[in-house]
Amino acid sequence: MSGRDLFCPPRRIRRGAALTLVFASVLVAGAATGSFPEAERTDRKSPAESARSAAPAAHEDVAKAAEEAMADGKSPMEAAERAVSRSGDRWGAVYSRGEYEEFEEALDGEYTGVGLWARRERDGRIEVTKVSSDSPAAAAGIRKGDRLRSVDGERVDGHPVTEVVSLLRGDATDAAAGTAVRLGLERGTHAWTETVRRARLSTDSVTVREVAGGITVIGIDSFTKGVGDEVRDAVRQAPADDGIVLDLRGNSGGLVTEAVTTASVFLDGGLVATYDVEGSQQALHAEAGGDTGRALVVLVDGGTMSAAELLTGALQDRGRAVVVGSRTFGKGSVQMPTRLPDGAVAELTVGHYRTPSGRGVDGRGITPDLEADDGALRQAETVLGGLGDSD
Repeated sequence: MSGRDLFCPPRRIRRGAALTLVFASVLVAGAATGSFPEAERTDRKSPAESARSAAPAAHEDVAKAAEEAMADGKSPMEAAERAVSRSGDRWGAVYSRGEYEEFEEALDGEYTGVGLWARRERDGRIEVTKVSSDSPAAAAGIRKGDRLRSVDGERVDGHPVTEVVSLLRGDATDAAAGTAVRLGLERGTHAWTETVRRARLSTDSVTVREVAGGITVIGIDSFTKGVGDEVRDAVRQAPADDGIVLDLRGNSGGLVTEAVTTASVFLDGGLVATYDVEGSQQALHAEAGGDTGRALVVLVDGGTMSAAELLTGALQDRGRAVVVGSRTFGKGSVQMPTRLPDGAVAELTVGHYRTPSGRGVDGRGITPDLEADDGALRQAETVLGGLGDSD
C-alpha cells in the first residue's frame, strides 16, 4: 500500500459538502475521507479510457457516464454523481478537482478554516468543543462551550455537523485563506456576531498529557501524515514506568498507513488487518521492534471510525491492549478513486477489511472489553492500575 492508502468515514454525495467531514469530535474546518490510491494511468489513453481499464469494475459505469456526458457537452461530474447515486453505494462520492486537492492537503496535516471543533448536542444545538490556538477563532475570542447559532446568516441548530462544517469552510470557490465568514454565537445569555477570516492551519492531530498515577494519555484526532511517528516519539518520551492511554474517541479515520505505523509502535511485527479489493486478498503488517512492555488501554466511542477501528481491532485481537468505552461506528469498507475526464474524482466501495482474528467491522463496529461512557478515562486509569499490579 502507498502513503495515500486509507479508508474513509461516512460522507454525503452532495458536492461541496462531501469533503467537509470531520476530524475528531469534529474538526470544523478540516476534511477526513479515504480511499485507495488512483490506479496508474498511461498517457497513451484518454483519461476516461484509462479510468475504465485501470480501475475496478465498480467504477466502469461511473467513468462511462462521465465520458458520455462530456461527449454530449454536458457536465461529466454531474453525470458521475447520478451514476454513483444509482449504484446504491453508501460510501460513494464524487469530488471536483479542487475539492479533492483540498482533501489531500488536509491529510497532509493542513487545512483552510477558522480553527473550531464542534459537536451537536442532543437538543440539536451546535457547541464549540475546542478552539485551535493561534487560529482566527481564537483571535476572535471564541471559547470552548460557546454555542454556534449561525454561519453567514444561516441557522445551524439541528443541522448535521457535516453541514455546519461545509458552511464554515465555504464551497470550492470561496474557501480560500483570507475569505470572511460571519458567525452567530452565544455564551450564556450573551449573543453576538463575529466575522472571522479563514486561514491556513495545522490539524494538530496528536496531543500528549500526563495524568496522576503514572499515566500518559495520547490523543489522536485523525490519522494525518506523520501521526504514527508522533505517537512513537510520545511513547519514547513518556516516563519508563508510565502506562499509556491511547484515546481514539471521535477519531474519524484517515491514512491507513499512519494507523499501521501507530500499531507498529505497540507491536513487535505481525498482522494488523486483512482487506480485499475486488476479491483479491491483501494483508497489512506491523513493523518489528514496537514497545510491547507498557500497559496499554485504548479509549473508543461511537465516533471511532475507519482507520481508527482498524488500529483498535488489531491491538485488541493481538492481546496488546484493553479496549474501554462504547461500541465503535462500524466503517470497514474500502474505497478506490478514479479520475474522471474533467479532473473530478469518483470513489466507490471495492472491498472490506477484517481484524487479525477475521472479524468484519463494517456495520458492526468493535465492542470494547469494558463498557464505559462519561467516565471512560477514569475506567481506563483503573484498568491501567490493575495491569500494572499484575506485572
